[in-house]
Amino acid sequence: MRAIQIKEYVKGPQELTVSNLPDPEPSPSQYLVAIHAAATNFFDLLQIRGKYQHQPPFPWISGSEFAGVVRSTPSGNSSPLYKAGDRVFGALQGAYATHICVEEDRLRPIPPGWTFLDAAGLMITAPTSYAALVTRAGVKEGDYVLIHAAAGGVGLAAVQIAKYFGAKVIATAGSARKLDVAKSFGADHGIDYNQKGWEDKVKRLTPRGRGVDIVFDPVGMVNTSLKCTAWNGRILIIGFAAGDIEKVAMNKVLLKNVSLVGLHWGRFLVEEPQVTEQIWSGLFKLMQEGKFKGTAYTDKDFVGLASVPEALGMLGRRDSWGKVVITVPQDGQSKL
Repeated sequence: MRAIQIKEYVKGPQELTVSNLPDPEPSPSQYLVAIHAAATNFFDLLQIRGKYQHQPPFPWISGSEFAGVVRSTPSGNSSPLYKAGDRVFGALQGAYATHICVEEDRLRPIPPGWTFLDAAGLMITAPTSYAALVTRAGVKEGDYVLIHAAAGGVGLAAVQIAKYFGAKVIATAGSARKLDVAKSFGADHGIDYNQKGWEDKVKRLTPRGRGVDIVFDPVGMVNTSLKCTAWNGRILIIGFAAGDIEKVAMNKVLLKNVSLVGLHWGRFLVEEPQVTEQIWSGLFKLMQEGKFKGTAYTDKDFVGLASVPEALGMLGRRDSWGKVVITVPQDGQSKL
């Protein structure tokens, strides 16, 4: 197979290369999946530099989200959930490759009508946003929800989920283009958070200027968001894409009766597997009703594993929106 194998840490994605490796051999509990699309994530950039909290032993294959076709089922499972030829998406270390061996609990069926390109970006971002807004924050009709980096992968998922539950969505982003994208996915208002005084603009969009009920923050903007959070508001801490982990002014949290709510989606499978199933059930309901669509970046095509460095570079520079996804041709289509 072809894959982007990491034998030593690199300074940046431009140093990544495609290697020819032996085809993987699935264990008795694993499926063999031919990957047709792989999605990029910010933590991929950290991992290839050795700066992520989860670092596999060398050598390892980069990437984590994928969509593809089942090639073989587990030999040790007499009643597998999927059969050869089924279209699936999932997440596991090693997605920047033409093939991957994966356990059943790491896979989900691609919704009818969805492309590999859109499905590749589902496994991490969609449940992260759903778990945060629905499970942790209890979003409901009439809530005012502020979504930071609303044109990103988790941001666009959050916009759609909040709208489905009847919330008013105020999106922030760093450019007019990204704000337009967020609105095209359902956001009611868009504000450039690079502009001074954006917090006051947010407040003015809420009833009596009271502020927002929920803040969805994958960036690291808790302190500034407290200025426009309502009494009894909830601030969802999703991540720190800006690079720094904040020190929060706790007196402001106290004075507004605000709840700071963390979300670590990766731990749900371990700590609350039953909740994981509820979250996926809710997401598939949205998809079946046509209320949730794929968020793949469409301004530029990335074809072949050799395009992973460019795709990751664009992601790292914040030059993209949604999920940057690479099409992975199989044998007979391309050698890249």
